[in-house]
Amino acid sequence: MTKTAGSLPWMVLNEKMRKFFVLISLIGILNLYAEDGSRLWLPDSYQEQPAVIQTKVKSETVSIAVKELESYWKGAPVKLLKIKDKTLACDGFRIEGDYDSQVTIRAASDIGLLYGAYHLLRLQETENLSQSFKIQEQPAYALRLLNHWDNLDGTIERGYAGYSLWKWKELPETISPRYEQYARANASIGINGTVLNNVNASPDILKTEYLQKVRVIADVFRPYGIKVYLSVNMASPKVLDDLADADPWNPAVIRWWKNKAQEIYRLIPDFGGFLVKANSEGQPGPQDYGRTHADGANLLADVLKPYGGIVMWRAFVYNPDQDDRAKQAYREFVHLDGQFRDNVILQVKNGPVDFQPREPFNPLFGNMSQTPLMPELQITQEYLGFSNHLVFLAPQWKEFFDSDTYCQGEGSTVAQVTNGSIFPHRLTAIAGVANTGEDINWCGHPFAQANWYAFGRLAWDPGLSSDRIADEWLKQTFTKEEAFVAPARSIMLQSWETAVSYMMPLGLHHQFAWGHHYGPEPWCDVPGARPDWLPKYYHQADEEGIGFDRSSSGSNAVAQYFSPLKEQFNSLESCPEKYLLWFHHVPWNYPMKSGRTLWDEMCYHYDAGVQQVREFQKQWDKLEKYVDPERFRLVQSKLRIQAKDAVWWKDACLLYFQTFSNQVIPHEIERPVHELDDLMKIKLDMKHHN
Repeated sequence: MTKTAGSLPWMVLNEKMRKFFVLISLIGILNLYAEDGSRLWLPDSYQEQPAVIQTKVKSETVSIAVKELESYWKGAPVKLLKIKDKTLACDGFRIEGDYDSQVTIRAASDIGLLYGAYHLLRLQETENLSQSFKIQEQPAYALRLLNHWDNLDGTIERGYAGYSLWKWKELPETISPRYEQYARANASIGINGTVLNNVNASPDILKTEYLQKVRVIADVFRPYGIKVYLSVNMASPKVLDDLADADPWNPAVIRWWKNKAQEIYRLIPDFGGFLVKANSEGQPGPQDYGRTHADGANLLADVLKPYGGIVMWRAFVYNPDQDDRAKQAYREFVHLDGQFRDNVILQVKNGPVDFQPREPFNPLFGNMSQTPLMPELQITQEYLGFSNHLVFLAPQWKEFFDSDTYCQGEGSTVAQVTNGSIFPHRLTAIAGVANTGEDINWCGHPFAQANWYAFGRLAWDPGLSSDRIADEWLKQTFTKEEAFVAPARSIMLQSWETAVSYMMPLGLHHQFAWGHHYGPEPWCDVPGARPDWLPKYYHQADEEGIGFDRSSSGSNAVAQYFSPLKEQFNSLESCPEKYLLWFHHVPWNYPMKSGRTLWDEMCYHYDAGVQQVREFQKQWDKLEKYVDPERFRLVQSKLRIQAKDAVWWKDACLLYFQTFSNQVIPHEIERPVHELDDLMKIKLDMKHHN
């Protein structure tokens, strides 16, 4: 059959014309990727002449490394060598050579060679590669996982980029090409594990029919060095097989989990293990039977141990309680230190409440020396404007990693406490709650991709600067033009503090609307609701002042921190102002470091946040010529939404809190444009946000 290009017979075209049509087709493909955001930060400029790559190592993983380098490396021939070297354990690699003569990547494992290949390409794409170089990289955490809060019906809890990537109804027969694209993106930034399903887990995921589907995904991920893990429901034996109970001390329950582990590993020999949310927000757990978290975790650890599997037991626990919710995880877990099996690791959110725009670090970090803890960060922006707001989270995570716990004296940072530097545990791990969905650009907002990228880079090396990570991502995702990169990087680096300012400055937290975590509702009062689900529980505003008193005269949450932190947080005068209303109920007229009263300082912070978003709009509009039209317009549209939302937050919070402070909003800042009564009537339909 004769192929045609348009209406012209393909075979009668001369050579030049054929090359022309091929070129036009390639340009179209590249423009498509550039404009829809599906390429992420990965290279896209195929070499006309493949690079020379030499290796004697034969495996699917190394074949991927060879293919990536052949396609995108523009320098000298590259040699991949697998060696025995104790300094290159845990996925590390060494790269040395000269850009114009010979480059060698050495690693002790196949995946180390792949990571080395991606790192070499990153340096090339970001123009951070000198003529001659010698580089050695080793990840700070052995396990670097994404947690997907994806449900079996395709919805995503706290997902803002469409439905789930995992097409359970189509599996195992149909395999989406996005599974491999996802694996490639993760491998390029060193992520080596994926929890496929929601921590609010359906027992159904452990049915044989679903395990067959999980096996297919695991097979796709394996060459990219990614293990699959599953969130499990502790009531599964009772729900799936009608056992009398799910008591972890019940021999029948133990036998059920043993059999289930055997089934899983028969299908997936390198299965990573279980993630568990238990006795929190209504989820079943060992406490239902008078047992401890250690009892539940150890049951699962014992059945996974013969296969090399692990248990990640979440410390996000809170139940109806008259005491301060921020203290509960510490109270429930610290006394269990040393009681967990060596293949159990506690997964702990960065802050003591719940992924707020800003929180002090969770006091569990540093207080459990005999139990490994893995930080849990939230990549998806549940409390930071969903996929509508541009908020680069590397600065937030850097503040967390660099926080000094003082558990072993000065310099005992959260990063060192959790990565094995201070407490040399066998397990070191970190998790990020993913922000991916089926949207063509993966994350809903073009700049939300940067948070996925930043998590991978910081999980590998928490010492990296936010500036460097933003620079890398921009150059790989948009352009290397400094006239674009410098202002775009400035927007990214300011964006988190800006969001904190227009949402909840000075330590305010959890002022979100009922039913969703998008807009403000500090007045929220739902009859019959638990107090710790309502904003008033956290802001405690009255005629005297505002803020939650966690000092020694209040809930005494400060006592959960080591000296000198607890003394610093306990004092109104020495408490950092960014955490002031987290730890103290502060009078409206309290003098701040700026010389303003607390009330005026709040007003200035809210207004500064609004003005900064408007400045972002101006800066972005100036960059139009450097960005493809599709992504430029999408970011522009999102910034308009963010600017409106910032005003909404400012007006709602200041007009409501003004009813307690009875003070004027300083005349030199922008006037509210809403009426409080109108704001209090707003009810958003958030059902499409899952």
